[in-house]
Amino acid sequence: MTFTTRFAPSPTGPLHLGHAYSALLAADMAARHGGQFLLRIEDIDQSRARPAWEAQIYNDLHWLGLSWPEPVMRQSDRLPRYSAALAQLSAMGLTYPCSCNRADIEAAAGAPQEGVPQFGPDGRIYPGTCRDLDKTKATAQDVIRLNMAAALDRLPRLSFIETSEELGGEISLDPEALLTGVGDIILVRRNMGSSYHLSVVVDDADQGITHVVRGADLFSSTQIHVVLQALLQLPTPQYHHHPLIRDEVGKRLAKRDDARAIAKYREDGASPSDIRRKVGLG
Repeated sequence: MTFTTRFAPSPTGPLHLGHAYSALLAADMAARHGGQFLLRIEDIDQSRARPAWEAQIYNDLHWLGLSWPEPVMRQSDRLPRYSAALAQLSAMGLTYPCSCNRADIEAAAGAPQEGVPQFGPDGRIYPGTCRDLDKTKATAQDVIRLNMAAALDRLPRLSFIETSEELGGEISLDPEALLTGVGDIILVRRNMGSSYHLSVVVDDADQGITHVVRGADLFSSTQIHVVLQALLQLPTPQYHHHPLIRDEVGKRLAKRDDARAIAKYREDGASPSDIRRKVGLG
């Protein structure tokens, strides 16, 4: 199997140094192993995605010296594929519609109990309000959730391989942590046709990704992805969660930090080699 990595940005703002580091690291790893580097555009959130930002992604990455096979996979073109994956999970009795909004979830959570996690990879952990309601009364405005307890009942103990120095080794999933620290995650968001978790699992499998290279902020999401891979009988790639690029005071960079955008550095006369040195790959 060809060693295959990917970079999967969302076209919702300018790429910054953190994106440059992730893309360059993924491409470098593939090159060292005689493999291939792929680009994927994660644009299922059409309310925020913009063609201009997508065009700038291509420009910035080409300027950094990166290339990839064409055509580029775009999530907005793949909604039928995500619907098929959802249908698999629903046929197993593992999904349910949920009409709760953020305020409902906050209210249902009540007063925090000492030692009980309140937040997970998707924000506040869902208390299961709609889990046992009549599924025939679902509406188009409902989200679709995974019944985590029912899912885990169908699965053996799961693990994945992490290759970063900081987190490296075989990571075993803790079912109790999935129940209390993750909960019933959203598989389909309102007006999107999918969610990050469902889409990324299906896309990585369909693209033959063998090594996922991404920021350490997504490490906690990997347990969700391994569960979905097992349920959908998809391969589990190896994972490499790299440290985040931070500013001078230790703050994580975000797309709103336009002053640190790759395009801004280019306008100010920086070279691709300068960017490599700034992110520690020079």
